This record gives sequence, structure tokens and C-alpha cells, in this order.
Amino acid sequence: MRIVLGLGNPGARYTDTRHNIGFILVDYLARRAGAEWVASARDHSVLAEVDWDGQPVLLAKPQTYMNRSGLAARALCTRFAVPPGDVLVAYDDFLLDFGRLRVRGRGSDGGHNGLASIIEELSSQDVPRLRLGIGQPPQGGDIVEYVLAPFSQSDGEVETLVERGAAAIDTYFAEGIEAAMNRFNGAL
Repeated sequence: MRIVLGLGNPGARYTDTRHNIGFILVDYLARRAGAEWVASARDHSVLAEVDWDGQPVLLAKPQTYMNRSGLAARALCTRFAVPPGDVLVAYDDFLLDFGRLRVRGRGSDGGHNGLASIIEELSSQDVPRLRLGIGQPPQGGDIVEYVLAPFSQSDGEVETLVERGAAAIDTYFAEGIEAAMNRFNGAL
């Protein structure tokens, strides 16, 4: 089994915010597969199981709030005996222009608190990740307010970002991380 861990914050207040693009992406993947979400208190997540060309994949939305996402990651990895390298984390990145993607197989948290929590709890930087570019706040704008605000782009632009994220994940599962990196990093 492999896991796609979409990061975000639970609750209606955060539903359509930039910080929840990871949740928005895994929701899209679950809808596309016709999968149902099931709450799992012991995993600190809501989960949806999908079949990805014969591979069992668990979609997960941690319910711990962003900065404690590692608790859910650790619980899922322990319960399902999944190594960190088989957990793909999808999350927002305000350092990337809106619509850009960046796929990496490992590395530091890059200042993202959700990924920092995951790296700490899994004791590994070998966690594949998909960074979804949400753009930067206007000059002098507060970053926290920006990421916790709803998207200002049109619904079509957000949908395109989500569809591109899903295509990157399709490539990741079908052809591997190198192919996903080559095809999606930097391209619009």
C-alpha cells in the first residue's frame, strides 16, 4: 500500500483556503475514483481507499491541523506498515507562482510547518512530496493571512491547478518520481 497525504486544516473555516489545496487535491482524487471518505480517529485522519491501476492507495486528510500533520503520518505508516518513501505528501507552497508544481523525492521542509511535522514524526527526510504553487501575497501582505484566505483566482484556475496535481500523481504512480519531476517541475 502507498499513501497520498493531502495537507490542510479541518473545519468549514478552512475549506476553500489556499492552505487547504492538499485537501482539495485528495478530495478531487477520491471523487474521480468514486471513493468514500471514512473517519479514522486512531489515524487522526479521514481516509479513502482507491485502486490505482492495481495498486492499493490510501488517500488521507489529517485532522490534526497543519502543524501537527506528522501525528497522522506516523499513525498511518505504523498501522499500514508503510515506509516514509511510500507516502506522497501534497501541500501548498506560497514560494511557487500560482499553478506551478514541484515534485521531489526527499529534502528539508523548506519552511513548511506541515512537512516539518511529518519529517520529524517519521524521522526521515526521504518523504516524496508534491508542492502546489499558490503564489505570494501582495507586496507587504501578511503570509499567514494570505494562506488562510480563500483563493482569489477563478474557480477554473484552481481547478486547473488541481487537475495538474492529479496528473503529476498519475505520472508518479505509473512511471515513477523521476518521470513526474521531469514532466511537471517548473512547467505550466
